[in-house]
Amino acid sequence: MTTDAGTFAAVFAALYAAHQVADHWIQTQHQADHKADAGWRGHLTCAGHVATYTLTAAVALVAVLAVTGAELHIGWTVAGLTVSAVTHHIADRRAPLRRMADALKKSPAWLERGGGLYALDQSWHVGWLFVSALLIPA
Repeated sequence: MTTDAGTFAAVFAALYAAHQVADHWIQTQHQADHKADAGWRGHLTCAGHVATYTLTAAVALVAVLAVTGAELHIGWTVAGLTVSAVTHHIADRRAPLRRMADALKKSPAWLERGGGLYALDQSWHVGWLFVSALLIPA
C-alpha cells in the first residue's frame, strides 16, 4: 500500500487543525473541568469531549476531500479516527499521563507549575495524530 506525500500531508494538517479547534474552542468548560473526574461521570464527560473532537476531525477531513479531490478509504479513515479518539480519551483522563510522567522521572515542579502536564498532553495528542494520519490515507 502506497500513499502519496501530498495526501498524507493534507490529512495530517487537517487532523492537527481540527485538534487545535476542538481541544481549545469546541470543548466546553464543563468538559475541560470534569473530564478527568473519578468514576463514570468523568468518563462520560470525557467521552462527550472526545465525540465532538472526533466529529471536528471528520469535518476537517471532509473539507480536505472537497477541496483537493483526494479519496480516502472509509475503513482506514474510521481506523485512524478511532486511534485518535481512543488515545485522546486515555490522555484526557490525566491519570495515565501522570503515571507515564512519574515513570519518566519528570519534575513535579515542571509538571504542575511549568506547564509540563499540558505540554505532555498536547505532544501525546500530536504524536497520535501522526499515527492516525499514517493510517487514514492508506
